[in-house]
Amino acid sequence: MNPILVIKFGTASITKPNGTPDEAVILEIARQVAQLRDRYRVVLVSSGAVGAGRGFLKSYRGTLRERKAAAAIGNPILLGLYAKFFSAYGIPIAQSLCERQHFANRSQFLQLKETYEELWANGVIPIANENDVVSNLELKFSDNDELATLIAAGFGADTLLFSTSVGGLLDTEGHIIPQVARIDEAVLGLADQSKSSLGLGGMTSKLSFAKRATRLGIRVVIFGIHTPEGILKALSGETGTVFVPDENALSARQKWLGSGSLATGQVVADAGAVRALKARRSLLAVGIGAIRGEFDRGEVIEILDETGESVAVAKARISSEALAQQLRTPNVAVAHADDIVLL
Repeated sequence: MNPILVIKFGTASITKPNGTPDEAVILEIARQVAQLRDRYRVVLVSSGAVGAGRGFLKSYRGTLRERKAAAAIGNPILLGLYAKFFSAYGIPIAQSLCERQHFANRSQFLQLKETYEELWANGVIPIANENDVVSNLELKFSDNDELATLIAAGFGADTLLFSTSVGGLLDTEGHIIPQVARIDEAVLGLADQSKSSLGLGGMTSKLSFAKRATRLGIRVVIFGIHTPEGILKALSGETGTVFVPDENALSARQKWLGSGSLATGQVVADAGAVRALKARRSLLAVGIGAIRGEFDRGEVIEILDETGESVAVAKARISSEALAQQLRTPNVAVAHADDIVLL
């Protein structure tokens, strides 16, 4: 079976400065992706709906209400262009509007995956985007970088490509770094803190999700959409910045869990508990110093160390209410080792 390839296109990379879709770029996407369909099961994650629709709203200021309305207008415009240019290569496309709840529940997520597999089996390329029109503010994806990472991790993708308006991650002298073995504080410090006025993400966002994806064994490439043959060259490692994946043998379920799904709460583990986690042991209440948020038994939680850094995600074996009454209590399991994925 062909490996899965997820390609994310940001607003700035596929739109003109005024927000309207750049048809020349979308044509190039179709042309290059058409060359990959026989080797990969492709998912496109495309931003740009808000930019495509905002010009139809009077005195657009970017409020949540206006963004929802702009997305409702822009989605059919954007998908119409994708359909137009892909049809020239005999490739039908399908729209997939996603919400975070689709990734939070394992059975619901598997239904999404089965739908994509049916599309691939019939030669159709799904184009995913957040369902901005109905998504609640509290449950929105941080941006489409997160959506692309959730799809890549949950589906077990081989490679995740992030398309940008620049050529890759730049060093302090403005040169593209061809390869990054590990995303640490020094690498994160290279991120340009600015972001496009049209999009929500930026290099910081991409590095954050690239870090999570590589830890789950997914190869990530950040590349420039305006580079000639950019998608094809990024896939072969000839352009952009390649982030080397960690070697692991995680199951599909563990990758779904490790993607973060929809973490409903957090627990803070002490140094001893963190060491136990890294030794592939279960998380016990005796090692928990604090609880943040509320969660029920069976929900996904994030495990932080005492500095606040995320070290793992897990399926909780106890609710936050019950755990609060048993903090520092020996022999009370918070999460079993089989339900913990280190980040």
